[in-house]
Amino acid sequence: MISKSIKAAVLCSIVLFASCKKDEKQTEDKEATTTMSDNVLLQEWTGPYQGVPAFDKMNVADIKDAVEKGMELNLAEIDVIANNTEPATFENTIVAMEASGKTLNDVFNYYGILSSNMSSPEFREIQGELAPKLSDFSSKISQNSKLFERVKTVYDASQKAPLESQAQRVVDLTYKSFEMNGANLDATKKERYAAINKELSSLYNDFSDHVLHDEENYVTYLTKDQLNGLGDGFVKSAAKIATDKGQDGKYAITNTRSSMDPFLTYSTERELREKVWTNYYSRGDNGDEYDNNDLIAQILKLRRERVELLGYDNYAQWRLQDRMAKTPENAMALMNAVWPAAIGRVAEEVADMQTVADENGDKITIEPWDYRFYAEKVRKKKYDLDSEEVKQYLQLDKLTQALFYTAGRLFNYKFTPVEEGKVPVFHEDVKVWEVTDQTSGKHIGLWYLDPYAREGKRSGAWATTYRSYTSFEGETNVLASNNSNFVKPAPGEAVLVSWDDATTFFHEFGHALHFYSSNVKYPTLNGGVRDYTEFQSQLLERWLSTDEVIDNYLVHYKTGKPMPKALIAKIKQAATFNQGFKTTEYLASALVDMKFHTVDPTGIDADKFERDTLNALNMPKQIVMRHRSPHFGHIFSSEGYASSYYGYMWAEVLTSDAAEAFAQAPNGFYDTAVADKLVEHLFSVRNAVDPGEAYRAFRGRDAKVEALMRDRGFPVKTNK
Repeated sequence: MISKSIKAAVLCSIVLFASCKKDEKQTEDKEATTTMSDNVLLQEWTGPYQGVPAFDKMNVADIKDAVEKGMELNLAEIDVIANNTEPATFENTIVAMEASGKTLNDVFNYYGILSSNMSSPEFREIQGELAPKLSDFSSKISQNSKLFERVKTVYDASQKAPLESQAQRVVDLTYKSFEMNGANLDATKKERYAAINKELSSLYNDFSDHVLHDEENYVTYLTKDQLNGLGDGFVKSAAKIATDKGQDGKYAITNTRSSMDPFLTYSTERELREKVWTNYYSRGDNGDEYDNNDLIAQILKLRRERVELLGYDNYAQWRLQDRMAKTPENAMALMNAVWPAAIGRVAEEVADMQTVADENGDKITIEPWDYRFYAEKVRKKKYDLDSEEVKQYLQLDKLTQALFYTAGRLFNYKFTPVEEGKVPVFHEDVKVWEVTDQTSGKHIGLWYLDPYAREGKRSGAWATTYRSYTSFEGETNVLASNNSNFVKPAPGEAVLVSWDDATTFFHEFGHALHFYSSNVKYPTLNGGVRDYTEFQSQLLERWLSTDEVIDNYLVHYKTGKPMPKALIAKIKQAATFNQGFKTTEYLASALVDMKFHTVDPTGIDADKFERDTLNALNMPKQIVMRHRSPHFGHIFSSEGYASSYYGYMWAEVLTSDAAEAFAQAPNGFYDTAVADKLVEHLFSVRNAVDPGEAYRAFRGRDAKVEALMRDRGFPVKTNK
């Protein structure tokens, strides 16, 4: 992660705004007291728990002025640092930068909510106006020559006389971030670099808006005679959504994964499955004013030009230099090692599905909109495992308790509900818990949960922080949130989720635990390396299938009885089922992402490039990319995962290897000694230690890809 003063600048103009956070309370600027007091978004956080965001008072109308004022205050702080007449030192340069921008950071907490959780046409218009201004702001910091000279002075001195470890890490990361963002360019190239960033910021915003438009407007309405195969809970939720949209008496299938996925799995209406599938995978690709293909071409061209200014051959080469993979070639080597086994498994899965279809006399050839439906039938045939039966034991409230149990056993955390009204929230669906140490009672922070899908909320699941732990100005507590898109149930109905959704719920909570475990001094060290930061959260997924969680929290939503042992055995036996589909749809996205960012994008046709790349990879025709290019927000609505979507698999190698450390421990996944090492070496240090070094401290060696292959049931090559 880059230095704190550039965090709201570079990342918030280049990366998804909702994830751009500096994490401490603001110190009120005396000269701006009057102006700031008139805008709640600029006011110091008050109330319990070291102060909390006034989410209940935020107003879209206030955000533009708040962001502009926050940028003004931050630039004033940067000018003071850059123009300091005293010789540059770690304290008066690096620490001063770490302490700057608190007001703007607080504003971005509101901005992130309005962007990701509560978006509206009014906000999107403001977001579009702010995007180029934020880019200009970013450039004024990253290209501040005086500031960079001071940073370079401190960096050069530290190479001769190293500082203590965390201080040295901050210096190294800060210098590298300036260098990677053009600080060493001449004036002419700096000007072009800044102009490119400004143009990109608007393109990212447009890309995201187009996807959100298609998610909100392509809704499939069903009549009662079109519900065959769908579960009661899903039908009731669909009816409520339709009523909320003014279509009383109908049933709405929204254009989000949480609605699409179960419909494709259970609906017996093949033509409707095709329609729902087409709506979902055509987001941003409908040949209208919201089509994203031209935007992709512009984005790729500008990214390539920008890194060429810095002397790199392609975008991926520039991006991966500070990641664990280091080079595109290393990332490709991992993906290419897994790809043949993945598509080979798909061929087996399709053959099994076609057999079932033929036995049923369905007279069809398996198409992409059939995959989930017939995979479910194969699951029942091979393992006598019905996903709908499993869902009866996966209640959201019980899964939440399972998260807390796991956090208590591994991290010694206790989660206690906060009295309603004590902490402001931005929507009535949001609930808050206090996090404390079980032994000492020490307050750790707050956990916000926003579980349900709604209009204006981006799809998917994610975690974020409103305030992170640091100690350089006194210890701060952590304010973190998890955000999901479960379909909100009809009144009085339980929220039942799929096994995959339950796994994702654990995954995102892993990010939250990473936030709470932080024991770093400086804000910059709360960042992370993209192909490493998913590791901790992926690892936490493994606790969902532990006996302790299954026996105590996976109980039937009506009877309250524990999941039967026979059903548990089926789940574990089917652990590698459908891994061809899951691995291939993910890897296809990661490979296309890397190809996009290593080729010359001149004159590129995004749709054709996607098709040609997949054809060259022998992509099975029954599967599409998990994220098709025109709605691949990970890489085109920001730079968060651009040329880095492979990072999930890189992290999965670490995950599989680390999971084997627990599996082999005397007390399994709840072994205290291994859990202590996990927290000490892999969670608490955040980015204060090089990720490779951190993993070796935990495991005693580097991770091995063979563990990943075993996890997925793929053949493992042995050296003779």
